[in-house]
Amino acid sequence: MTELLGIFSYAVDLRFIFLVFIGSLSGLFVGSIPGLSVSMATALLVSITYSWQTSDALATIMGVYVVGVFSGAISAILINIPGAPSSVVTTMDGFPLAKKGDAYKALIYAVAYSFVGTIFGFAALAVVAKPISAIALRFTPMDYFLLATFGLTTVGSLTTKHFAKGLISACLGLFFSMIGIDSVMGTARLTFGIYDLQAGINIVPALVGLFGFSEVLMVVSSSESKEEVNSVKYQKIPFKEIMKHFPLSLWYAAIGTVIGALPGAGGPVAAFLAYSQSKKIVKNPSVPFGEGAVEGIVASESANNACIGGAMIPMLTLAIPGDAVTAIILSVFYVHGLRPGPMFIQTSGSMFHAILAGGFIGSIFLLLLGLFVAPRISKVITVPKRILLPMVTILCIIGSFATNNRMFDVYLMFFFGVLGFFMRKRDYSVAPMTLAIVLGGMMDSNFRRAISLASSEDAFMKALIGRPITILLIIFILITLLSNSKSLKKFLLKRRMLHASNG
Repeated sequence: MTELLGIFSYAVDLRFIFLVFIGSLSGLFVGSIPGLSVSMATALLVSITYSWQTSDALATIMGVYVVGVFSGAISAILINIPGAPSSVVTTMDGFPLAKKGDAYKALIYAVAYSFVGTIFGFAALAVVAKPISAIALRFTPMDYFLLATFGLTTVGSLTTKHFAKGLISACLGLFFSMIGIDSVMGTARLTFGIYDLQAGINIVPALVGLFGFSEVLMVVSSSESKEEVNSVKYQKIPFKEIMKHFPLSLWYAAIGTVIGALPGAGGPVAAFLAYSQSKKIVKNPSVPFGEGAVEGIVASESANNACIGGAMIPMLTLAIPGDAVTAIILSVFYVHGLRPGPMFIQTSGSMFHAILAGGFIGSIFLLLLGLFVAPRISKVITVPKRILLPMVTILCIIGSFATNNRMFDVYLMFFFGVLGFFMRKRDYSVAPMTLAIVLGGMMDSNFRRAISLASSEDAFMKALIGRPITILLIIFILITLLSNSKSLKKFLLKRRMLHASNG
């Protein structure tokens, strides 16, 4: 009852609703334009909302997140280019349906079941968050260190084709997170004599560079030609026909929520799993899968939007982001002095209610904007690069500078942008690095605290790793590493052969 009242207090706040709407509208355009991403938009928003009230910042960001994930389906359907990675699966049936002249039908199904998936995911967040927090209260400092390590190994295995590249990206992020004044010794660490680095790597310019400026460089380097946009003609689709897939969509949404709660998995994995499930479950689709089956759109969109609520679960209860966007949202909390974790709901209940309210209100705007604006947005998704890219670059510069009003942060943004560009060109995902930069400080402090507490005990190793939760987390990490050992061996063998040929 308390949670309902807390959510309702934001739901009737006109300022809060307006900010969610602004975020939703921004998410609609950003997500639907190929070359722009929800991660990039959220990273830019961190810098813009730096001085705002926390609830205002969360309202805007939740609007962008919810509608941005859906709107990737618009370009996926109309021009066969997914506006977001999670919409890749939507292209399989959405674009063939649009080529047949049924683009409006494909969009309506995407809107309806993105709405269903989002509501399901946030309902799961509301129900599951507290029990998980109660379990997490039993975690020791060593458990938190291992949990963060597990999150990094998991994201490394799921966000890149090569697990070893994911680990390298994570290790590089940990290196950057260690830069600054040592919290225990009080001495400068890894600053290389640069005074401005003593305060550490500011998360905002790092995120804006990795997700914003690197995206600009990727689009500039791409030689893709402008695609022809399929026309969207109004069709009358009976409500009963749309809703006949509702029971199955709940199963796909459940898959999306669970996958979203796994650190690093996210929308693309959930969409692929749900799509494969639909091919097994649906024996008589409207047309064969891959040729314009609405059942494929239902599965993909239900799952990838349910991931939003799922990804928030580990982020809020364990301070472990479920995907790249929640890693950025985690930085919003740190910027505003909040600390997600087991005690978050008890100590910052109003912010938890703000997230839920933002998610549910964003879902409503998703439905409204999807029904009335998305069908008319077809020409916007082909904005010329010569107009789009300078605007994004200027926003990156302003956002980085505005954080601390210093040029050094702009230089940092450019550095991380160029680094992110070269990493992505060589198939190194920037998501593990992002998580490592955000979590590195927590890992460092918790590991040191764990060693300090265990060293005062007679049985050092038992005190350090002898608890059931600790052992379980170690087993999970070992399973992840062992299951990807073949990938590691292939990567190392390839490197040796490369060095041998160069030698």
